[in-house]
Amino acid sequence: MALKDAANDVDNAITRVGYKGMSFENAFGGALSFMRRRYSKDLEGVDLAVTGVPFDQAVTNRPGTRLGPRAIREASTLQPCDPPYGWDINPLADFNICDYGDLAFDYANIPAFPAALQAHISGILAQGPGVLTLGGDHYITFPILRAYAEKFGPLALIQFDAHSDTWPDDDLARVDHGTMFYKAVKEGIVDVKRSVQVGIRTQNDYDAGVHVIDAPRVHEQGWATTVEQIKEIVGDHPTYLTFDIDCLDPAFAPGTGTPVWGGLSSAQAAAILRGLRGINMKGGDVVEVSPPFDTTGATAIAGAHVGMELMCLYCWNLRASRA
Repeated sequence: MALKDAANDVDNAITRVGYKGMSFENAFGGALSFMRRRYSKDLEGVDLAVTGVPFDQAVTNRPGTRLGPRAIREASTLQPCDPPYGWDINPLADFNICDYGDLAFDYANIPAFPAALQAHISGILAQGPGVLTLGGDHYITFPILRAYAEKFGPLALIQFDAHSDTWPDDDLARVDHGTMFYKAVKEGIVDVKRSVQVGIRTQNDYDAGVHVIDAPRVHEQGWATTVEQIKEIVGDHPTYLTFDIDCLDPAFAPGTGTPVWGGLSSAQAAAILRGLRGINMKGGDVVEVSPPFDTTGATAIAGAHVGMELMCLYCWNLRASRA
């Protein structure tokens, strides 16, 4: 970091000209945006839009993920002064990425929320860019998948999670972060033959037909074999990647609503995500970061790093498509 840049850069989220470039402003100051990207509602020429969904009314245990997008943005200020480690691509320098801000919704009108979120994502996709979403509880992925399926058809789904979230629930009006992938399968917006859940370690007797690579299997076979299996399953099909932070063991991500021991380490998750370069990723999210239970900030830091890896995966695929 150049000291002169740190001494003069501030509020890049507002003052940045254009969308590209690193940021050297002090991590502890300035206007917050994800990776110090420029805040903008103008998506002309934008490759990837980051948006926050501060919603947690679907949780089954500890609330607080409505504060997740803000915490992830804050934690992300540690990263944009250096290229992402382990990649030969630098999304911050080479691609037009903006922070689109958060979804606006009526917190007291929960039945209206799914349609509001779906319309929000559809509106971004209609203008061209992909979407990286910061949650929020995991229910938000369901309306997002609906929006993506409108554009791309049934998607391959890569789900990093401690829970399958496929508990049977045929009431589409229910807003529940443990049943939405059951509904997504039933609606046909995900292709179960091309979808995979990674890190599962809770019992669910219902078989949704999605491939499962549970946490014990990841630990036993290692990250490289896990990557090979994921890539074989999804192939080159349009893919959506969702990362529930509770996929990580509570030792690495304690600030989440439903923590389960025996999960992936942050090192395993980083290696798997980097190994997935080349998948046909159309969008993704990181969810279930709950700051009230994140006393050291470690969970938000993990969420910000996952966000960067998803950004790299998306831009890697975008670069290949433009070659």
